[in-house]
Amino acid sequence: MKFRFLLWMLGRLMSKASRTNPDFQKQLGDKALTFQLHTLDGKVARHYVVKDQRVTHQAGPASEPAFAIGFKDSAYGFATMNAKNKQLAFMQGIQDKNIQIQGNPALVMWFQGLTKYLKPRKRKPKAA
Repeated sequence: MKFRFLLWMLGRLMSKASRTNPDFQKQLGDKALTFQLHTLDGKVARHYVVKDQRVTHQAGPASEPAFAIGFKDSAYGFATMNAKNKQLAFMQGIQDKNIQIQGNPALVMWFQGLTKYLKPRKRKPKAA
């Protein structure tokens, strides 16, 4: 359930950033593609559509994603995407065959570069 929520929240954050963050929009560029994050057991899947510098998302698998990242299971996907060092966690998962990448690996790197724009802003503490 946590992983399903995480994928939904990722979609919400990317969708908002595609409307409000010029740096994020620049990274999207003129790309038009669909990508998917899912579990290898097929229980959880969500796909994201990048088109006209906007990101939309839907539950379920995509028919023909440009790339897909499959995690061993929900718990592993959640842990990997929340790891302190995501790059290391992904590389380790790929080596151990707990993460499978289908499609264009260059686009996976592009996607990982997008995620740096999605960190929630910290609220400024109110002056007492």
